[in-house]
Amino acid sequence: MPTSNLDQLSINTIRALSIDAVQKANSGHPGLPLGGAPMAYVLWTRFLKHNPANPKWFDRDRFILSGGHGSMLLYSLLHLTGYDLSLEEIKNFRQWGSQTPGHPEHGFAPGVDVTTGPLGQGFANGVGFAIAEAYLAARYNRPEHEIVNHFTYAICTDGDLMEGVASEAASLAGHLKLGKLIYLYDDNKISLAGATNLTFSENVGTRFEAYDWQVQRVDDGNDLDALQAALENARADTTRPSLIIVRTHIGFGSPKKQDSFEAHGSPLGADEVKATKKNLGFPEEPAFFIPGEALEHFREALDKGSAQEQEWNAKFSAYASAYPELAREFQMILRGEKPEGWDADIPTFKPDEKGISTRVAGGQILNALAKHLPNIIGGSADLDPSTMTALKGMGDFEPSDIAHGDMQGSVGGGWSYAGRNIHYGVREHAMGAAANGMALHGGILPFTATFFTFSDYMRPAMRLAALMEQHVIFVFTHDSIALGEDGPTHQPVEHLAALRAIPNLSVIRPADANETAVAWRVAVEHARNPTALVLTRQNVPTLDRSAYASAENLVRGAYILSDAAPSTALRTEPDIILIGTGSEVQLVVGAQKKLAEEGIRARVVSMPSWDLFEQQSKEYRDSVFPPNVRARLAVEAGVAQGWSKYVGDKGDVLSIERFGASAPYQVLFEKFGYTVENVVARAKEMLSEYKS
Repeated sequence: MPTSNLDQLSINTIRALSIDAVQKANSGHPGLPLGGAPMAYVLWTRFLKHNPANPKWFDRDRFILSGGHGSMLLYSLLHLTGYDLSLEEIKNFRQWGSQTPGHPEHGFAPGVDVTTGPLGQGFANGVGFAIAEAYLAARYNRPEHEIVNHFTYAICTDGDLMEGVASEAASLAGHLKLGKLIYLYDDNKISLAGATNLTFSENVGTRFEAYDWQVQRVDDGNDLDALQAALENARADTTRPSLIIVRTHIGFGSPKKQDSFEAHGSPLGADEVKATKKNLGFPEEPAFFIPGEALEHFREALDKGSAQEQEWNAKFSAYASAYPELAREFQMILRGEKPEGWDADIPTFKPDEKGISTRVAGGQILNALAKHLPNIIGGSADLDPSTMTALKGMGDFEPSDIAHGDMQGSVGGGWSYAGRNIHYGVREHAMGAAANGMALHGGILPFTATFFTFSDYMRPAMRLAALMEQHVIFVFTHDSIALGEDGPTHQPVEHLAALRAIPNLSVIRPADANETAVAWRVAVEHARNPTALVLTRQNVPTLDRSAYASAENLVRGAYILSDAAPSTALRTEPDIILIGTGSEVQLVVGAQKKLAEEGIRARVVSMPSWDLFEQQSKEYRDSVFPPNVRARLAVEAGVAQGWSKYVGDKGDVLSIERFGASAPYQVLFEKFGYTVENVVARAKEMLSEYKS
């Protein structure tokens, strides 16, 4: 299909609208929209299945602008094709309260499928979208009834491909044969600081061929026929993800800034905007001019998208008649609902002084939940035997035609896209980002699992999950120096503080198996934020809840596990409050008993989650930590950072302000002072100083 005058006018409309918005904001990245407009135009007008009138239609194709700095390209496409994004919002680009922030943010403008900007994350999110599509298609499609069938497209940049997270994700996608994943690579040879040959001389195509991707090259990014042919070839190969390397020119059309890093991250300037429009054959004035012929052409997406959605609705109606139970389940998970009795099989753990580790308890709880929640899928970074997160008998998410020898069906159920155990390999960066993509896709409640110290590798994705308010469950085991002999490289000490600093991320470190059960229920129920479950490697006692407060109190973040004995002096407040989290709760419980023998009245507070506690009323928080009880001792095997809010200026923290060491965990706890005797001594010392 040769390039028509209407095609060229429409492409230049995208370009002009984008550079006008950047210029008005006096901030932004005009280079990508100018160079990438033709490939975006071909994709959006000839291939993308979407309905601008219903941006959340389930079986639409997903689109990711992984190079989120070029956000005006996406905003221009959304406005022009008829999404509810007004021209006024385009004019308010990068301004307070607008729907058009500097980088695309999920939930601001309709049609933005994912928040992008940190390079590489959007690339890896797309792998999660493709996993979700493949799983739901395998679980719900039936012969003659294909209700899940869509592609995930992305535009990615040099910066995306330089980031390590993209390499991990690309390797995983190639292994999994995610053939409905199609990426257009904006190969413009320029990054923010200069030409890419300063830092990036590899053969990208050869690298992706080694990942088992289909790789194509379009030598001229303005050649619409070549772009269309490449996209058709990519769609036809359903056994390999596709990378289309498109040679573009950053800042295309700008007389002074084309092919220069100056077009990357700064407005062109008012005179250069006019010169660029003139060079493109587009009216120089007025700003934000949209030719009626081009707008009418773009708005054809409304009728086309409506017809595609109606066709899908008819398919689903026939599917529901043929498979009513599956249809009800499918609709339930898309709405984010849970079946009645979804938590009925969560185990209750009997009191046991020896107890079990919270990672083992967590694995049992996860399996009980997965039997009732078909949308729970996930996996670990090559650590299932250690994190205890394998879904037993629920299959492995793998291409069914790969020969895995003796490993086939390692957790039961065999190999297929209907499997619910994802083997990520040692790829924590990609695992976190892919989980975000699955949650954003819809219909999936993803979980990940690794050792707590490797939350460092996942922090960018966790931060974005919190920013996007996505329902992702991050499981971390081996939660302290108590993992033992592996030593300080694997022993987290600062990690609780680091995760607690992320807004909208719920961090829960349960004290025993029954608190772990409640923590998992909270994680499943809290759909507007991600949750990090922080679990022990070593056994911890399962508390006798007939003698201590119910584990159900975990939902409040902190609670009085055991209060001080009544005072003969009719005092109601304790002498001191002992606060524990996770495995250290057993220490403060033991210390309370020792102190009582000496007539010291101690209250024990289990505090598994700071953020859940902060959501409680002031009255409740004051009831747990009475303001007039200033003697407070927190016991946690990590840094003290942040605890001052709860222990106050007269309190203390038994913490670790250095890295750990290699030794059996019992030795480490003794050497670092995590013993009942030391807690008692610290408490008595505090009280002595307080009285003096």
